[in-house]
Amino acid sequence: MRIFAFTILLFVGVQCYCQDVDLSYYLPDIEYDSSIPTPKEFLGHEVGEFHVTHDKLYFYMKELARLSDRITLTEYARSHEKRPLIYLTVTSPSNHNQIEEVRTEHKKLTNTEESKSVDIENMPLVIYQGCSIHGNEPSGANGALATMYYLAAGQGSKIDQLLNDVVILFDPAYNPDGLQRFSTWVNTHKGKHLISDSNSREYSEVWPRGRTNHYWFDLNRDWLLLTHPESRGRIKTFHEWKPDILTDHHEMGTNSTFFFQPGIPSRTNPNTPQLNQDLTYKIGEFHGRALDKIGSLYYMKESFDDFYYGKGSTYPDAHGCIGILFEQASSRGHLQKSDNGLLTFPFTIRNQVTTMLSTQDAAVALRKEILEYKRQSFLEARELAKDNPVKGYVFGDPDDPAKVNRFIEILLSHQIDVHKVSRSQNIEGTLLTPQSGYIVSLDQDQYRLAKSIFEQITSFRDSLFYDVSAWTLPLAFNIPYKELNGNVELGARITSVPSIQGGLTGPEEPYAYLIEWNDYHAPRALKTLQENDLIVKLANETFTINNKKYDRGTLIIPVGNNQKVSRSELREIMIGITEHNELKVHGVGSGLVESGINLGSRSLGTVEDPKAMVLIGNGVSSYNAGEIWHHLDQNLEMAVPMVDVNRFSRIDLSQYKTIIMPIGGYNSINGQKDKLKKWVQGGGNIIAIGSAINWLKRQEIISLDVQTDNGNGNSNGDKSKEKKNESVDIPAYEGANEERGAKVTGGMIAMTDIDITHPLFYGYTRDQLPVFKRGNHFFKPLSNKYSTPGRYSAEPVLSGYIHKENAEKMPGSISVFSTNLGSGKIIGLVNNPVFRGYFWGNSKLFANALFLGHSY
Repeated sequence: MRIFAFTILLFVGVQCYCQDVDLSYYLPDIEYDSSIPTPKEFLGHEVGEFHVTHDKLYFYMKELARLSDRITLTEYARSHEKRPLIYLTVTSPSNHNQIEEVRTEHKKLTNTEESKSVDIENMPLVIYQGCSIHGNEPSGANGALATMYYLAAGQGSKIDQLLNDVVILFDPAYNPDGLQRFSTWVNTHKGKHLISDSNSREYSEVWPRGRTNHYWFDLNRDWLLLTHPESRGRIKTFHEWKPDILTDHHEMGTNSTFFFQPGIPSRTNPNTPQLNQDLTYKIGEFHGRALDKIGSLYYMKESFDDFYYGKGSTYPDAHGCIGILFEQASSRGHLQKSDNGLLTFPFTIRNQVTTMLSTQDAAVALRKEILEYKRQSFLEARELAKDNPVKGYVFGDPDDPAKVNRFIEILLSHQIDVHKVSRSQNIEGTLLTPQSGYIVSLDQDQYRLAKSIFEQITSFRDSLFYDVSAWTLPLAFNIPYKELNGNVELGARITSVPSIQGGLTGPEEPYAYLIEWNDYHAPRALKTLQENDLIVKLANETFTINNKKYDRGTLIIPVGNNQKVSRSELREIMIGITEHNELKVHGVGSGLVESGINLGSRSLGTVEDPKAMVLIGNGVSSYNAGEIWHHLDQNLEMAVPMVDVNRFSRIDLSQYKTIIMPIGGYNSINGQKDKLKKWVQGGGNIIAIGSAINWLKRQEIISLDVQTDNGNGNSNGDKSKEKKNESVDIPAYEGANEERGAKVTGGMIAMTDIDITHPLFYGYTRDQLPVFKRGNHFFKPLSNKYSTPGRYSAEPVLSGYIHKENAEKMPGSISVFSTNLGSGKIIGLVNNPVFRGYFWGNSKLFANALFLGHSY
């Protein structure tokens, strides 16, 4: 049959291309049930003719589930934009009739108390096939149309065996919001005749582009962190089924070919069994043969790795499951010129469909071997736990139970057993009681994932990483914890997130209300106070009242000064704050104290409304801008305008007190430095994060010196020892990329020393703070010794990889600075305080810069 009909027109170097493709281009030549509508019959266009929007994709899947006795549809979550996330359970009608029994029997393979007696002879294998977690990598989601039609309508003995031997959980769109955003863009710019010139607007998405979800997060980094509803629902489904194979269909650069795992062997997470990689390779042979048949180029064991357990193709590897990444060269629209010829959108879809089906073929052929691997993986994990000298971890933070609860919620979502401590104990100077201390024993079925969450790693087989090299969660949450050796005494098991007892204390008609700043939700409470136009004072010294000590940062709400509301209305506001934020508000009957400052002290600051805006747009990291937006909107519940840098020259800055500059280059506002500087001198505050600090330095708005030594005046080399007139070895060119890559700091965790008497660190009770470090910018402390309240510690490397040359520059260099400029301030946060929405231990620093920046 005629698959392509096209005309090539050359006009000013632009190629135009017409194409005509039907389902036979994608699917095997077999009989199909005519009662099942093809995608074209339902949607009105062929697969690949247009980019399918999420709504069309969803309704087609819903129609297949309605018509086919092989398919049921389950909604497992709603995106931030309230789009449904679904999976389709595809298997034989007989399996469907006993699907709950199939699921529960299969799950027993992951329970070491039951797995040895489980009969796998006729047990169906479970595949989770998912698509397009990056919305502008659409070939997977569009391939879902063809693959699901094949599964619903295909006839013959081969598909009968597949449906009998396998349960497929098919997730057609991991990221509905991003897919909708991207499909709308490319369809808007599609003409009757396709244009392959990469300079065409079709291939230049507007910021923030379609890769990310609603808040501009990369959902393929969120499988472990569970910041978003899409991930939380997916992981819940994962653990309900415990699949044996999970596939994750992506796209990469236009000039590439097609990749499938295994990835680079030396970059596999050391907690992943070798048999996992061996089976991945066996499955890969099925992909290779299938792609050979259609003449597609492909490769494996290059480019990508299996290290970070927070990605879709790696998270399964900690669970006796085989995670497989597919990366297709992207047309990023409908047609592009590439180094390998014209790359059509249908071609990208065909490779994805082909490997979706080859995965299913491999599942049938290797069914018992893969099921046995799952059983042995968990049994082996128990043996590894016995041999590990580390038997578990104890953790807790009585000063901030909300933060601990979020950490526990993540652990429980990943099916990790958590217990209370059985007796009080002291770790890092923090007293943990059975009410505030918790233990994760490594003697559990989730040994591999639990270990990876808590362990600190500083030595690696390889020095290159596709993503971060560390994600130690208790460090990210700034929760005191320590390893346990020997016998682990467990208290009661935790099966749900513990409740927090908030509430209002003190007399009915107090002199003032006090809110301690150490609680994670205290900034959100402050936001409520400001919304009610209340006067809020800030304690810059400690004090003791009613036998209770209050630290710096305590919020004081004087009743007598707040005349805009009645006493009863103010009390109701306080009660609402305690209920919404699960924190305590203390009413006190007098301004007199037992020690420290009185509640009317001249040392008190006044907390002002920050009147903030966030700069976004071209040149700004959409990831970091999204992290800030998400934190403000979801955690602090603040409505803060996001202002495009292209509008900056036209904005009246006098209506703002704070400008938040996310990570970015800001070249588009180079000509606006005088305007910005004048605004700061007039009393405005800039909160600059990461490379935004570099822009301020280049524009000479701030003065910073780069640290080139180890902070103690010692250079990295001793030139006096250099030998002259000797031959020099010429480095091999083949090692150039590896050497450059080894010096990249892609993501590690470092320790900083902090001054907890400085307002930027109010709410912290310990003088060290772990931070997420990415990049190699190191600055010397400012000349004013009080302007650098955060510096890297003498031995800063806690977990993750950093090249020795860069590690030597860290000690003593700036982590946080605050410098005056006229009546305003520039607050510099060298490290991202809201990284991926899970670095809760640093979010108080961000809140301090925002809310307290004008109070000192």
